[in-house]
Amino acid sequence: MPIKVQNDLPARAILESENIFVMDERRALSQDIRPLQILILNLMPIKEETETQLLRALSNTPLQVDCTFLMLSTHVCKNTSASHINKFYVTFGEIHRYKFDGMIITGAPVENLKYEDVTYWDELARIMEWSRSHVHSTLHICWGAQAGLYYHYGIPKYQREKKLSGIYCHKVLHHKIPLVRGMDDYVMSPHSRYTEVRRMDIEQHPELKILAESPEAGVFLVINQSGSQIFVQGHPEYDRMTLNNEYHRDVEKGLSPELPCNYYKDNDPFSHPILSWRNVSNTLYANWLNYYVYQTTDYILTEDRE
Repeated sequence: MPIKVQNDLPARAILESENIFVMDERRALSQDIRPLQILILNLMPIKEETETQLLRALSNTPLQVDCTFLMLSTHVCKNTSASHINKFYVTFGEIHRYKFDGMIITGAPVENLKYEDVTYWDELARIMEWSRSHVHSTLHICWGAQAGLYYHYGIPKYQREKKLSGIYCHKVLHHKIPLVRGMDDYVMSPHSRYTEVRRMDIEQHPELKILAESPEAGVFLVINQSGSQIFVQGHPEYDRMTLNNEYHRDVEKGLSPELPCNYYKDNDPFSHPILSWRNVSNTLYANWLNYYVYQTTDYILTEDRE
């Protein structure tokens, strides 16, 4: 898939080094097709890392994708420079009148707080409500999935006894549903979280269907009946080294973290981690873009988009 990005976005150089087709703004304008408009609400603290991960995940179909990065007006990011945010991100006030083919809401390191205690909860809730009428399909990731299930369906999250960290095996259910088409019976994916949503609460909502779950990690994929809302309680977009970096950061902070499960060879935290989930990540994002965005969205989104 050609990913359209701003010419000097730092993620571009990384993606091009991996032989991912990145299309600059000038070339995209010369093509007589409409790219999919994808809005990314990036709530992760290290913005550049998440930008690269998501753009990589979106790069595996023949579709042209135009990504817009959204920031919250009620939250100041401390781990990414203000110059980067101001250059590459827009506020909700700037785009609220537009419609988008798809939207991604990422995780955030606030899961130990009650939703209403998160400083930007009111703005996030306003965006999630807006997405119901302005976004064709929204993909929620990790805490974003928990927040979306809570906001849209009142499904609570639960504190785990200890942090869930590692690569876990999930059984894929309902293979005929397009989101999991082409996946094996069992798939691997990273998790990194202190909280969880549970099957018993999701099953109270007949419009929701669980598509993959794990005995250790719990519910992984959930979709609503129309495919307009998809919830991923995990991080299939993570890079090979993401859990490694999280683990060593926690060690340096004196948090005494446990080793991520099924991640290091011989459980050696200084070994090169084994990459075992890239295929499911590529399949998941490609299926979302193809079946729930491209094939069902309107050709004309809104008259006031330039």
